[in-house]
Amino acid sequence: MRHQSRTLLDGPDRAGARSFFKAIGFTDRDLAKPLIGVAHCWIEVTPCNFNHRRLAEKVKEGVRAAGGTPLEFNSISVTDGIAMGTEGMKASLVSREVIADSIELVCRGHLFDGLVAITGCDKTSPAAAMALSRLNIPSLILYSGSIMPGEYNGRKLTVQDAYEAIGAYNAGHIDREELRGIENYACPGAGACGGQFTANTMSTAFEMLGISPMGFNGIPAVDPKKEEAALECGRLVMQLLEQGLRPREILSRRAILNAITGAMATAGSTNVVLHLLAIARESDIPLDIDDFDLISRKTPVLADLKPAGRFTAPDMHQAGGMTYVGRLLLEAGLVDGGLPTVTGRTLAEELTRGQAPKGQEVIRLVSDPIKKTGGLIILRGNLAPEGCVLKISGVDRAGHTGPARVFDREEPAFAAIKQGEIKAGDVIVIRNEGPVGGPGMRELLQVTGAVQGSGLGDKVALITDGRFSGATRGFVVGHVAPEAAVGGPLAALRDGDVIKLDIKERVMNVDLSDEEIQRRLRNWKPATTRSKTGVLAKYARTVSSPSDGAVTFPLD
Repeated sequence: MRHQSRTLLDGPDRAGARSFFKAIGFTDRDLAKPLIGVAHCWIEVTPCNFNHRRLAEKVKEGVRAAGGTPLEFNSISVTDGIAMGTEGMKASLVSREVIADSIELVCRGHLFDGLVAITGCDKTSPAAAMALSRLNIPSLILYSGSIMPGEYNGRKLTVQDAYEAIGAYNAGHIDREELRGIENYACPGAGACGGQFTANTMSTAFEMLGISPMGFNGIPAVDPKKEEAALECGRLVMQLLEQGLRPREILSRRAILNAITGAMATAGSTNVVLHLLAIARESDIPLDIDDFDLISRKTPVLADLKPAGRFTAPDMHQAGGMTYVGRLLLEAGLVDGGLPTVTGRTLAEELTRGQAPKGQEVIRLVSDPIKKTGGLIILRGNLAPEGCVLKISGVDRAGHTGPARVFDREEPAFAAIKQGEIKAGDVIVIRNEGPVGGPGMRELLQVTGAVQGSGLGDKVALITDGRFSGATRGFVVGHVAPEAAVGGPLAALRDGDVIKLDIKERVMNVDLSDEEIQRRLRNWKPATTRSKTGVLAKYARTVSSPSDGAVTFPLD
């Protein structure tokens, strides 16, 4: 079981290494046991990860009880809900790569035998999975849990309501007192954003993927059972180590297709496309952006979750959670139940335990779905030759046709909405916000919240080479690839160009000939990036297309 740490610690030649461990309290007995990393992303600027150190103590307790020596370390987090609408948001997706790199480096540098990664805020979960795949040592992921819903004037709230309230206030629909009330009560304590936004989407996807224990992730952050789950994760990693079960035996194409199915059935975030593509790339698993559309076409939406629905992640947990959703999908033949999971049981064995309390309204049966097909679709066309993502779970329109209103960054688009310059029928285009163009591929919740709050949510469309928060709703298309900053067709658009989006045909086109698009692009020059040095400059030089997961590769 000490398949790596014995090289680090055994024999006379390793006395120097042992002396460092002994300096902080470890004994010879401790160092004779398997070394288990306990990674987390605690940071004092967000509720999302605020319980990580407490959960880490419980994981360590479980590791010790099962005969291992735990070693706690932390990475970072960039909190989308705080950075949103500012230049700080450019750091968000970049942080996924930094977190993956830092977990990998600590574990490689200290030859850990196993790993438990505690994750919370959006990018921490896919980052941990990427690191697990790279390291391929016995390991698992525990999501630290959703925040509970806030409440104001009898209305349940999430951070989505705070962002939409900004738009409502700027449009004169609510006063300053109501805005402040929503602000004060939207986020009542520890835990990641409470709707089926990106953090909870990845949480449910990872249970279906098999890399997190089924049912553990859905336990809310403040529920005492979360600590029990953390304790059990410490025991589980020792069991994985004894069995020799490694992440790449769990991470397979079929497992990722199961994860996509789970995300579609819960009307998950568009970011799941980006993150599962990235995990597939790290794991040498063939996966294409069109795989998401194929699964969406045959997967019903079963969970009535915010932002398009009525309920929050804690509500879904009380209604049976992903175990029950997965059971319904399994019984309908929509997922592969024969795959291994970190519990040592197959996915089918885990899902057959799924049940729901009588009278729950959160999770629907396959015979009575909220929507007959999944919450995300992939569009292509002369504006997105490599594809783009549209979330349709909260959309009733079959398409949209209208004139382009083109903005080269997020801020002028937000200002135009705030000043009432966007009209019904418009297609808001925000370009140069992709992985290279940002750099960093900002989420545009500030903009989409303003659209909803101003009353234009069902009257306009928005397309961008940037991303959207899982809290976004409306007729919005993201991840347009190739992005404008590398000469993608978005760079050729001008105000007034007519754009047509068709859900049934999965098409997004501008009413221009290929020759006209190419003629305009011949006169195009890339915008000068603001980032000449530092992490954003390195990221812009090494990042791939969103259709490839926006992963970074070494420079040639």
